[in-house]
Amino acid sequence: MEGRLLTVLVCLVSTVAIVNAGDPYFFYTWNVTYGTASPLGVPQKVILINGHRLLIPVPYADPEDDYTVLIGDWYTSGHTALKNFLDSGRTLGLPNGVLINGKSGIVDGKNLPLFTMKAGKTYKYRLCNVGFKSTINFRIQNHKMKLVEMEGSHVLQNDYDSLDVHVGQCFSVLVTANQEAKDYYMVASTRFLKKELSTVGVIRYAGSNVQASAELPKAPVGWAWSLNQFRSFRWNLTASAARPNPQGSYHYGKINITRSIKLVTSKSMVNGKVRFGFNGVSHVDTETPLKLAEYFQMSEKVFKYNVIKDEPAAKITALTVEPNVLNITFRTFVEIIFENHEKSMQSFHLDGYSFFAVASEPGRWTPEKRNNYNLLDAVSRHTVQVYPKSWSAILLTFDNAGMWNIRSENWERRYLGEQLYVSVLSPEKSLRDEYNIPLNTNLCGIVKGLPLPASYT
Repeated sequence: MEGRLLTVLVCLVSTVAIVNAGDPYFFYTWNVTYGTASPLGVPQKVILINGHRLLIPVPYADPEDDYTVLIGDWYTSGHTALKNFLDSGRTLGLPNGVLINGKSGIVDGKNLPLFTMKAGKTYKYRLCNVGFKSTINFRIQNHKMKLVEMEGSHVLQNDYDSLDVHVGQCFSVLVTANQEAKDYYMVASTRFLKKELSTVGVIRYAGSNVQASAELPKAPVGWAWSLNQFRSFRWNLTASAARPNPQGSYHYGKINITRSIKLVTSKSMVNGKVRFGFNGVSHVDTETPLKLAEYFQMSEKVFKYNVIKDEPAAKITALTVEPNVLNITFRTFVEIIFENHEKSMQSFHLDGYSFFAVASEPGRWTPEKRNNYNLLDAVSRHTVQVYPKSWSAILLTFDNAGMWNIRSENWERRYLGEQLYVSVLSPEKSLRDEYNIPLNTNLCGIVKGLPLPASYT
């Protein structure tokens, strides 16, 4: 993170999938390739299985090109200095600026174009907020953005002048080059901070040498606008996603909730240093990784399950620093409410799962608020924002065995304890539910040097 280094994580998708069909197991090999097919009479790029099976038809025409836009706030101090600052018991304060793809642009400056568009063509822009703590509003001069995807889900295709992208969130939009041939500014600016920070990046129409206008589109004001935008996001029920069947064939709203967990965030001083946490507990990592301890059946020597209650105290006045691990029964349908009593914006992520973000409202959550849930077409995603003095609710089935992290996407809050782990154990200890530990895993802590437990079958 020294200077203007920006780290980009690239996810590699495996080309072989294994389908397990009970006992005994049947193994099918899927050779995944790209190709061209015409399911609706129009040639389009599709994903093929074994050279012929159409897997994921995309609910929009192929764009001319596909661009990635990484936006986020930035600190000029290096990562070591930032870590030392947090370790000393202080918070980071306001960031120093905003970047688009690792660059900071200036209006009327000598900005080289980040992207080029041909007149009349449509382009796909993948927007991701990879910053530290700030919500970023993204907009393009004189151009509408058609939202088509959100964190792995196809959504109803509404047009937006600007989008609030909260920390850790990713959107895909289609932009058509239907304006005068010239340069146009992309604008990324912080939201919900005392001081607005912004930057620009140039999109150039091919063959143009006309500079972009210095008059930038304004950002929206207040968080009520952002909340209403969140409510406009809807799952595309007829589009296919990771499977050939439509997304809407999964009727999550008709499943009975078997457990309700409310996670209330808080900030407190512990031994003279700032800490953050859920339900009165500020998580701290252990010398022995949690999953290793669990796999070797030595959990009781490393951590305790369920040190927080599903329903926290009405008022949390202090934080206890210890490992925070919830045990959730395999394949149960669970409601999680994130409640934010602070004046700052928050964003949360759950590893290993997608969930349905069914509601977000100001005030405190009560059971009666379930009447306001979207039980039909809430977007399936893995990150959800919580507005100041507000709450957000998610629904999901914990059907993926393992040890999974729920965390704040605000880096300083996560580093200082606002995270927890969810242990989901399959009683069968079967390869149908969870793989064995890799044979080359580095063992450490109290399990170092121990023989591996019996393999799952």
